[in-house]
Amino acid sequence: MAEDRKAYMIKDDNLGEVRIADEVIAIIAGLAATEVEGVSSMAGNITNELVSKLGMKNLSKGIKIEIKDNAVKVDVALNIRFGYAIPKVSMKVQERVKSAIENMTGLQVNGVNVSIASVEMEKHK
Repeated sequence: MAEDRKAYMIKDDNLGEVRIADEVIAIIAGLAATEVEGVSSMAGNITNELVSKLGMKNLSKGIKIEIKDNAVKVDVALNIRFGYAIPKVSMKVQERVKSAIENMTGLQVNGVNVSIASVEMEKHK
């Protein structure tokens, strides 16, 4: 594993250790968030936007994670579709992200903060 990447130990016993890279946790959160109806896409910084326009998909775009004592705090920035109730979509994103991370990693999620970066209008054909 590359030295510059953060990895979090989730198991260490006589069989060996299991580490999860922070990027993996961010990808889990991003995929879970985009599965919620009403979420148009993840929001990201200008670098992420340029990367996605060039055809390279960054699945952790718009996600920031912080892990302390095997507990995760997640910040999610997303774009919502016009016509959806922001509080309902945000609550579903929080539930889905929390559940996905806890089920897939065994880490406890202490908080999922959702930021709505923009409202996207449906494109007419």
